Amino acid sequence: MQWLVLALLCLRLGEGVVRIPLRKGKSVREVMREKGVPEGFLNQLRGDPGRKYQLSNAVAYEPLTNYLDSFYFGEISIGTPPQNFLVLFDTGSANLWVPSTYCRTPACANHARFNPSLSSTFSGTNVSYPLYYGFGDLSVALGYDTVTIQNIVVRNQEFGLSLDEPSRPFYYLNFDGILGLSYPGVGIRGYNTLVQNMLQQSQLTEPIFSFYYSRNPTYSYGGEVILGGVDPHLYSGEVLWAPVVQELYWKIGIEEFSIGPSATSWCSQGCHGIVDNPGQFMSAFLQALGVEESDYGFVVDCNNVPSMPTLYFTISGAQLPLPPSVYVLKNDGICTVGVESTYMLSASGQPLWILGNLFLRQYYSIFDIANNRVGFA
Repeated sequence: MQWLVLALLCLRLGEGVVRIPLRKGKSVREVMREKGVPEGFLNQLRGDPGRKYQLSNAVAYEPLTNYLDSFYFGEISIGTPPQNFLVLFDTGSANLWVPSTYCRTPACANHARFNPSLSSTFSGTNVSYPLYYGFGDLSVALGYDTVTIQNIVVRNQEFGLSLDEPSRPFYYLNFDGILGLSYPGVGIRGYNTLVQNMLQQSQLTEPIFSFYYSRNPTYSYGGEVILGGVDPHLYSGEVLWAPVVQELYWKIGIEEFSIGPSATSWCSQGCHGIVDNPGQFMSAFLQALGVEESDYGFVVDCNNVPSMPTLYFTISGAQLPLPPSVYVLKNDGICTVGVESTYMLSASGQPLWILGNLFLRQYYSIFDIANNRVGFA
């Protein structure tokens, strides 16, 4: 029966709708521990996950949110004949880039690299641009080629070919590059994103994509991203829709945030949440959870996890619970709260929440491009 279920999950949903199996790789934290890197050194790598949302006319900010803990990635191909890459499907950025043979750093040599000389459909440009991370910078050259995602074929797609990648943390990442799924406004001006070209070249049945993250992920199966539709077998109940309040990132409104039965009033004037794969409120938040900061992160006694409060996000009038079994991570017998702080300012002075992997592991998420809304079930 197990094999039958897996086989059914791999079936295509229909013409113009494809599912890409996601793998969950080891976290940077796990890999570096295995290589004997001290925990104190890991702390030095922490960046600000909100930095990716600070727009600039000249550059694109695409840091990897929660990069020390977990990543979910799938396979795509670029070029003719196709060259395969594992990419992070990222709703918090809009550009596509992969390592290339232009790059000779150890981080690039440790991953699959695109070789433009081996592709008959590649065309280069004289354009390059930087990507600024909270923990290191990356520069890429711009090129065009065919991008294939199962039966989706996008021709003449702009993408970045890395010129250099710092070893920390790129050397330790399980995936090769990033495929951005956000709005074009956060991409490089004058170039179509992959989503734009998929729609313009009639590669999707509907202007929609959805994510399913397994609650018990493994490297071979961590979930799925479905391009062009949704799979009702992967969720139950009604879909809760929230309108996008700013067509740059997938930013939605949060009406209230509660710790257990107690509303915090932190969102009394309305919070925003960016659905992506808050600094001044952090100390009060951690105190309410009984958490202490250490070299391992925000640590809690594993025996206390069942009695910790459930967190509630009120979105579109409904409370979406996040139990401690979801927001507490356990690795090597150490329990940590999967939350990071950002010092990015919001216009209202209320918290800005980045709803990342832990939130999306609890809820099937649907990104509706045509109607500018996000759905949860």
